[in-house]
Amino acid sequence: MSKTHLNLKSVFNKEKTFRPKKHFEPGTIKFDLHKKAQASLRSGLDLKAIVVLPSGEDENDWIAVHVVDFFNRINLIYGTVSDFCTNESCPMMSGGPKYEYRWQDNDRYKKPTNLSASMYVAELMQWIEHLINDEAIFPTKVGTPFPKSFKTTCKKILTRLHRVFVHVYIHHFDRVHSMGAEAHINACYKHFFYFVKCFGLVDKKELEPLKEMQATICHT
Repeated sequence: MSKTHLNLKSVFNKEKTFRPKKHFEPGTIKFDLHKKAQASLRSGLDLKAIVVLPSGEDENDWIAVHVVDFFNRINLIYGTVSDFCTNESCPMMSGGPKYEYRWQDNDRYKKPTNLSASMYVAELMQWIEHLINDEAIFPTKVGTPFPKSFKTTCKKILTRLHRVFVHVYIHHFDRVHSMGAEAHINACYKHFFYFVKCFGLVDKKELEPLKEMQATICHT
């Protein structure tokens, strides 16, 4: 077994997940779609091809499955660098000097507020977890309609999750590289990038901080 594989196995484990993983109940449409998506990923198919809506499936179901999957995986990715992302090392949630992100949730933070990166991510993951566990927003029962605002909500979730990628790549890539996790995280990012581009779920300006990397690994 290679050193890289050992590193990845020790790094990408449940204990390092930043928030508890969200699961789909067996026997539901979303569980079946989740399994279909995971099987496509493992098969080594072109990532651009596997994000496309499967024939006969509902677009909202497909988006819901991927939002939850990206939530779980980005949790895991941030967990690998969280020990190095402290209030002292990262006092602002940012992606280099040009991009700073302020937190607002219309609950505890009614106005855009400067938070450290670790506090921003903690608030973000808690906020997403609340949304994806809300049956009125992410229904799991067959026949329960999605709200009209569903896609707008997903755009907001995925836009904010993309900021976690931005922070990890720009401020903690040395840590990612030293663990031998670069290829794994690149694959996760490519999957995310192709999906949000396919369904128009993250605005171009939000993708801007990683445009050079996108050109390299996503062949944009």
